Amino acid sequence: MPIKFIKYCKRPVIKTPLKLFNLHTHTRFSDGSGYPEEYIQEAISQDMLTLGFSDHSPLPFQNTFALKKEELPNYCRTILLLKKKYASHLEILLGLEIDYIPGFTISLKEYRQDFLFDYVIGSVHFVKDIDPVSLWFIDGPEISSYENGLMEIFNGDARRAVTTYYRQIQEMVVEQRPDIVGHLDKVKMFNRDRFFSEGSFWYQALIDDTLHLIEKQGCVIEVNTRGIYKKRSESLFPGLKILKKIHERKIPITLCSDAHKPSEITMYMTEGISILKNIGFRSLMNMTRYGWKEVIIE
Repeated sequence: MPIKFIKYCKRPVIKTPLKLFNLHTHTRFSDGSGYPEEYIQEAISQDMLTLGFSDHSPLPFQNTFALKKEELPNYCRTILLLKKKYASHLEILLGLEIDYIPGFTISLKEYRQDFLFDYVIGSVHFVKDIDPVSLWFIDGPEISSYENGLMEIFNGDARRAVTTYYRQIQEMVVEQRPDIVGHLDKVKMFNRDRFFSEGSFWYQALIDDTLHLIEKQGCVIEVNTRGIYKKRSESLFPGLKILKKIHERKIPITLCSDAHKPSEITMYMTEGISILKNIGFRSLMNMTRYGWKEVIIE
């Protein structure tokens, strides 16, 4: 279960030399390009503190990026064996990025009952409208799937589409309570100020509602650098305006690269830390085998 940050702060904060860590990593088990051990070797060479694996959870329809259901036990077994093998060199954690699609995906509780995950990232990549079959895919390398889905499923009504996206995240936060909320404003990636404005009153109201629920449920928000280093976004996920609101609310954050290659495990992290410090953040949350630990970035 997620730990509310206010309770965590009652414990003494231990200041340690800053080492980078990443809890969002994809391997060949899902849509990554490397074997888990390749990521581990790279992490050791960079003297990282923690490396968490979080391949995409299985989905009940044909796709090219999620774990196959029959491969999930093997994925877990592989990471657990590597955790033991490299215990003296690096903290390795077993995680999963669970895609939340109402009526399609199984519950986080079922995953936790069946497998020994150290943490779970809750994310939305597919937005479900009233139609029980049609899904708007907001991710991937092709902008056409984003545009076509917006037009075909939501009749080009960007406000309704984006509202549905954030309501789905809100439902995920309340009903599933993931440890980490992944790339919160990913819906902006292919927008590029064409279909909606992030400065709109209605958009900011959706953000406020979502942050209120995340704070209430005690989840940690991921600050994701992948959009920038892949040149798919001009800002972090979430962007500066949202990050300032997160800081004002004192919601805990963790910084992740969403790596799909061993070379990406710390991409744009140093720059990301600088951005966060300029906003006013002074710490990040790192998951350990014992639970969350605050890491000072001052």
